[in-house]
Amino acid sequence: MISGLPRWLGWIRDPEHVRRVAILARTPVFTGLPRRLLGRLAVQLFDKTYAPAEVVFREGDPGKGLFIVLDGEVEIIRQTSQGDQRLATFGPGTAFGELALIDDLPRSATARATTSSRLLILYRSHFEALVAGDRGIALVVMHNLLRTLAGYVRVAATAGPGAREAVAPAPPSDGSAPPRAPAAP
Repeated sequence: MISGLPRWLGWIRDPEHVRRVAILARTPVFTGLPRRLLGRLAVQLFDKTYAPAEVVFREGDPGKGLFIVLDGEVEIIRQTSQGDQRLATFGPGTAFGELALIDDLPRSATARATTSSRLLILYRSHFEALVAGDRGIALVVMHNLLRTLAGYVRVAATAGPGAREAVAPAPPSDGSAPPRAPAAP
């Protein structure tokens, strides 16, 4: 046992686990969730490493989950008649692929590592179990997803039809905070 904790709870003291929880706490989709739940979520995420230029997913692939960048950089691109068009770039602590948590539609763009990258993956099945288990948690996460999607729509609307590059929106800066999940017993 570690400081009175059962041996199986040793991951609580693991520096990598602590890092994952900190990154999840800063990820807009999970803003407002209690640290205890973030810790539980962190152990459910799949960790995968990608080489430079390796494709994470392709446009048209089924959307199976959300990706969180631990290390490295990933670009989102769309194939056009002029070649690849970069839509966004994501670095450490950012997330992409949120739409896969909401619907079963194919990916709308391709994600490719630009450097050696390490990603956390939240599969839709784990996400559904997370939100099904607690109505308060579901409300917080769905609210955050709606805010993120609204940000994407605003960026697209202001970019106009002639824009060549769009960037992922930052969390809303209107001063409003997302709802918080109820405190755990």
